Amino acid sequence: MKVVKFGGSSLATGEQFDKVVNIIRADPERQVIVTSAPGKRTKGDVKVTDLLIQYAQQVLAQQDFSTTVAQITTRYQAISDHFDLPATTLQTITHKLGALATTTFTDDDHLMAAFKAHGELLNAILLAAVLNEQGIPAKFLDPREAGFLVDGEPNNADVLDETYLNLSHLSLSGARIVFPGFFGYSPSGDIYTFTRGGSDITGAILSRGFKADLYENFTDVDAIYTVDNHIVPHPAVISKMSYREMRELSYAGFSVFQDEAIIPAVQGQVPVNVKNTNNPTAPGTLIVPEQFLFNPANPITGIACSDRFSALYLHRYLLNKEVGFTLKLLEIFQRYGISYEHMPSGIDDLTIIFDQSKLDSATIKALCHDIRETLKPDYLEWIDDYAIIMVVGEGIAHTVDTMGKVIDSLTQHGIAIQMINQGASRISIMIGTQRKDAAAAVRHIYDTFFVKSEV
Repeated sequence: MKVVKFGGSSLATGEQFDKVVNIIRADPERQVIVTSAPGKRTKGDVKVTDLLIQYAQQVLAQQDFSTTVAQITTRYQAISDHFDLPATTLQTITHKLGALATTTFTDDDHLMAAFKAHGELLNAILLAAVLNEQGIPAKFLDPREAGFLVDGEPNNADVLDETYLNLSHLSLSGARIVFPGFFGYSPSGDIYTFTRGGSDITGAILSRGFKADLYENFTDVDAIYTVDNHIVPHPAVISKMSYREMRELSYAGFSVFQDEAIIPAVQGQVPVNVKNTNNPTAPGTLIVPEQFLFNPANPITGIACSDRFSALYLHRYLLNKEVGFTLKLLEIFQRYGISYEHMPSGIDDLTIIFDQSKLDSATIKALCHDIRETLKPDYLEWIDDYAIIMVVGEGIAHTVDTMGKVIDSLTQHGIAIQMINQGASRISIMIGTQRKDAAAAVRHIYDTFFVKSEV
């Protein structure tokens, strides 16, 4: 049995729905289908989720929302008209959409979560109707009926373990199940949404709960690539990778998955296949558990970079002999409510890397002041001009020259390395550079491990 998730671009128009119907029809093992909200039809278009947020804001501000509701309705109407569905389907959709404005919610956060979730909810109702009209028996399954329970915050939900037990009791015989992504219900019956990658998370949860043989995630790209194609044109495709490779690369900027989205599938040991709705016969990329590991032809699977980091560099003679130095530093971080990303060290030197999006200039100034007063370093420098490159591959742990090749590929092109560290997992090499050098560094590493191997 397969769980199949379709992204927003895959469900944006009637023509895209045609492709989805054909994909579902082509494989009877695709028994559970997870929907996203309709995405952009063209580059300048607006996603339905964004329109629903606008609708919610207008309701909260007691403004006229009729135009926004009409825009949302038109999106579903166009798909319904494409398949000449009975009027009752659109009536159900318009009724649920209109009822949002008159429903009483606990607070503004609960209201926003409920409004946002309706993009997926209404699209699931619509897709189930389309499948039935096309001769594929299908049933819309509301997360409440399935016992899909979550807690946390209304717009930042976490799945409850009870959900997996509830899903295991559901029968998958007969009609295909169409399930809306992005949200679940709190034990009190309120709609809570996941954060980024919400429909991906739903698909991963259902894959684990139903003990699926495969989780197919249909997007608008043929596969996951070894490197960002904005940096390297037409990069090599990753045919197979491990979960932990995916996690390492997602951390540093791979955008196919929000890096935590597939954790439920990881926990359930369900392989994930990333495929293209617009080219469904392409094999895509298979993401597998570690016990399904293979012998990679290349020690490197992928290269990613991100410039969202800053670094604090400390130098103090005999730092390595001073008991409690790091503890005092961590106590200062705790006082400011700051978490760090990495902390590579030497005998006299320490670099602490932060996600700069979580800091402001006032906090940085106060933090550096307290460190100077408490730890009295010989030298302290805050570095904003910082990028991190992740070189990732299961083969790194089994080769002896990968690190040397990476360093040579940068130094031969005059790129200064500010920090280098082989990760604790043994499958990644982390490199710190100036932001201006990051893209060039990625290209040179790619050329060393992929271009030359193709010649």
